[in-house]
Amino acid sequence: MLATYAIFGLNGLVFASWAARIPAASTTLGLGSGQMGGLLLVGAIGSVLALPLAGIIAARVGTANTVRIGGVAATVAASTVALGLGVVSVPVVAVGLFLFGCGIALWDVGQNIEGADVERRVGRTIMPRFHAAFSGGAFVGALVGAGLSALQVSLSAHLVAIAILSLAVSQWTPRHFLPEAHDAAAAAHGEGRPRGFGAWGEPRTLLIGLVVLGAALTEGAANDWVAKASVDGLGTSESTGAIMFAVFVAAMTALRFVGGPLIDRFGRVRVLQASLGSSLAGLVLFVVAPNVPLAAVGAILWGAGAALGFPMGMSAAADEPERAAARVSVVSTIGYTAFLAGPPLIGFLGDAVGIRNALLAVGVAVLASFLVAPAARERPATVVRTLPDAGPPDDAPMRTASDQRP
Repeated sequence: MLATYAIFGLNGLVFASWAARIPAASTTLGLGSGQMGGLLLVGAIGSVLALPLAGIIAARVGTANTVRIGGVAATVAASTVALGLGVVSVPVVAVGLFLFGCGIALWDVGQNIEGADVERRVGRTIMPRFHAAFSGGAFVGALVGAGLSALQVSLSAHLVAIAILSLAVSQWTPRHFLPEAHDAAAAAHGEGRPRGFGAWGEPRTLLIGLVVLGAALTEGAANDWVAKASVDGLGTSESTGAIMFAVFVAAMTALRFVGGPLIDRFGRVRVLQASLGSSLAGLVLFVVAPNVPLAAVGAILWGAGAALGFPMGMSAAADEPERAAARVSVVSTIGYTAFLAGPPLIGFLGDAVGIRNALLAVGVAVLASFLVAPAARERPATVVRTLPDAGPPDDAPMRTASDQRP
């Protein structure tokens, strides 16, 4: 289990280490905001292209090897970006960012499949805590980036160090993942993991994807626009806008740490609906609030509501282990497409109606996710991989089909 926390945390640290120093990259390359945005889009394209393939790769080579492949790709990518910055070459940096997007996508799908397997083994909901580890890693990565920037350490040197750390941890940590197992009963009946892109034709998987779409879009929109919406809509200072974003992130991270017991007590669907309802209420309050304190309350409700949708969607997609790889890949693709593509579209809308009002468009997706939340209802697992040298905790017996909540 510690290996899973570590791999989620490192993923967040690697991602945020780059994100925190994007302004330095922009300065080094002499790019304006629009040009840098176009360059960053190359990395997003890499992720969106790699995510549908990640399930196929995980089904063929296993979860641990998928993470290792993603780690190698991220290492090569960071080194390539460092080289591009060193020679001040936009095309070389673009190649590095494309590889980075591909590597992070493979890594992400692998870690979510592993997290779902660990969750199934211990018999209680812990996927939100794994995603909290990602948030914690991202927080540390951002602090490291800010600190190195203040010390005037070059971004190229920073990225080389991240590449070395990424390679070491991503190759060693998966040794402690759960051992791979196969479902003999399913094989005897001619069943197994969906091949190719077959999971894209499963209605339940697509509905889970829609649930995650709303959760991912509301999180992505907040990441990009909460601070600016506070400044533009409430006339606050930039520092106050940054604090507003910090309030959102703090609420989201806190709920990820404590959300598991709530899911186990009330069931996945009820918690999903409560989360999405909180997100919608908080979003609306943030947009219409006449002052900073009320907007902060809205940000808290919004962040708390955004916390559990993505991890619960990953758990729901992986309910049946023999089909988990393909389904997690589909749901991740839908979620990350919304996470990456949604905020720029909101920005375009904001040019017409103001960025604060444009955020209300997110509410439409959240409402749609609320309506289809029952698709994420728990299903009994057909395969359980065992934790090496350990059984389930005494206070967390394995759930069976009769234990599943409606």
